[in-house]
Amino acid sequence: MNIFEWVASVGGVVLAGILVAWLTGLLNRIVPGAARCKLAIANFVRIERPASDDRFRFVVCWLEGDGDGRDTEIVAKAFREVSGVKLVRSARIVKAEGAGDDWRPAMREQANAILRDRRGDLAIVGAVERPGENLSLWFAPRDGDGTLGRMEQQFALNGAMLGEDFRKTLHDQIVAVALSVAAPLASDAARGRVLEEGLKQVVEKLGILLNSGEITGPKQRANLCEAYGVSLFALGERESGTARIEEAVAAYREALKEYTRENAPLNWAATQINLGNALASIGERESGTARLEEAVAAYREALEERTRESTPFDWAVTQSNLGAALANIGERESGTARLEEAVAAYREALKEYTRENAPFYWAATQNNLGAALARIGEREIRTTRTEEAVAAYREALKECTRENAPFYWAGIQHNLGTALTYIGERESGTTRLKEAVAAYREALKERTRESVPFDWAVTQNNLGAALVSIGEREGETARLEEAVATYREVLKERTQESAPFNWAATQNNLGAALVSIGIRESGTARFEEAVAAYREALKEYTRANAPINWAGTQNNLGNALTGIGERESGIAHLEEAATAYNNALTIYDPARTPVYWEGVRNNLEKVRAIIRRRT
Repeated sequence: MNIFEWVASVGGVVLAGILVAWLTGLLNRIVPGAARCKLAIANFVRIERPASDDRFRFVVCWLEGDGDGRDTEIVAKAFREVSGVKLVRSARIVKAEGAGDDWRPAMREQANAILRDRRGDLAIVGAVERPGENLSLWFAPRDGDGTLGRMEQQFALNGAMLGEDFRKTLHDQIVAVALSVAAPLASDAARGRVLEEGLKQVVEKLGILLNSGEITGPKQRANLCEAYGVSLFALGERESGTARIEEAVAAYREALKEYTRENAPLNWAATQINLGNALASIGERESGTARLEEAVAAYREALEERTRESTPFDWAVTQSNLGAALANIGERESGTARLEEAVAAYREALKEYTRENAPFYWAATQNNLGAALARIGEREIRTTRTEEAVAAYREALKECTRENAPFYWAGIQHNLGTALTYIGERESGTTRLKEAVAAYREALKERTRESVPFDWAVTQNNLGAALVSIGEREGETARLEEAVATYREVLKERTQESAPFNWAATQNNLGAALVSIGIRESGTARFEEAVAAYREALKEYTRANAPINWAGTQNNLGNALTGIGERESGIAHLEEAATAYNNALTIYDPARTPVYWEGVRNNLEKVRAIIRRRT
């Protein structure tokens, strides 16, 4: 049998170098009936990054059982076709023999050698456990010290479950896995386009196979539905709409008709996780909480099987995902109950995600914990929780650097900027606000409009808010005008159709910037523009689906109407302002939201006093 090490180079495609958290939710399969495994050959695929070019590098460590080597050739062909990989061959041998998972240490040792010696970023480790029948793939990132991070089984195929001709399906499945891994890690437009096109091809192929009638057995079909859902979700995450992710949800629900807790508890739990991830992604883009609540239910179901005792790492993954869904719901509800639940879930995850044994996951969870703490802090008078959030973000940045995890680094910088903005708004001076602007500008080095338009819009929106606060304190309209221009750019990307809740947030922030300018200018033109922006925001911020946001925007609308009313002789706009303030006070109360309640009450008293003087 031939023994190869493949060194490959790909133009125009770059892997960021570390797995994103949701990859832990890929098809977590245990191959049924795996017999004693004799493994003697390892084939390494490495994609080089020349010093003069920005290309990606990852390692595929391939362990092969006894057989004719045809499966290895299929793997080589599949990876060649992912963005045009060209393979050059040389030799390396791995010897491993054992039962079950006993061969993993040898596999890890060899993978570590490649990652360390040749500076690979990502390891994709595979094994054919019964040639022509069973294939398993694992993924692991390079840790900060250059060695392989925690290895997680993500994807497994069983020939008996995929039809009579295992190799016929194997090629497309491998391409699907490779692209599903690569797509979320692409960090600029050129790479993203290549990967997106590849994903579309994979989705098309798997869809054709699913609808062909060729796969008829219930377990076969469930496995294929799961793979189809994974590919749809990876593609949908790169698009602004939710149609692809809705299709993924449907595919996962179809798989769950066969994967029940009684007959396949591990498969059932893994699919519940994937379903939860897809539902949470849709929920993040919608204004309501229905999909997020469905995601929470799916995660809680999975935790019935994924216990800390039986599968500690998977349990931590699920706790982390549960925390994210709860935090998203908490952001849209009054009070802090769901946010406190999210904090509890993240703290549970950190019992297994330690900096020593899982530094990347530890950092990601610190980031998420910081976000939940920051949201709670926004609803309290003191800044204690927000300071805790800042500390958590700074901890996370010790492990997630721009060099080894650019997208995560950018996301944490964004979150740090948000927490600093909040503290800065509660303090005098502009020191914390300027730190926030610096953090946002750092984030935008990776969050570009071309590569990640949704994230770019989020950071630009928050940058605008920090600029407004600085401009108001320093009396500079230049900062305020910069903020207005920023918001208007964001609204070109954030449309009411594609992201209604976020569109409303930006309309609200645009109104705030316009009011600040209006205060410093004569006339009412800017106030009128602000009123229009707030009324746009209220088309999506309703009392029913987003009470806190609705109340905040009603208060802001009252401020803009007051600005107009103060410069006019009548009381019509002032009465409209009073109505808006009263609307806000139906949500805010001194017990749960004391800061907001007091602010709105003072605004209402002010406008009532003006009305009394004029009547």
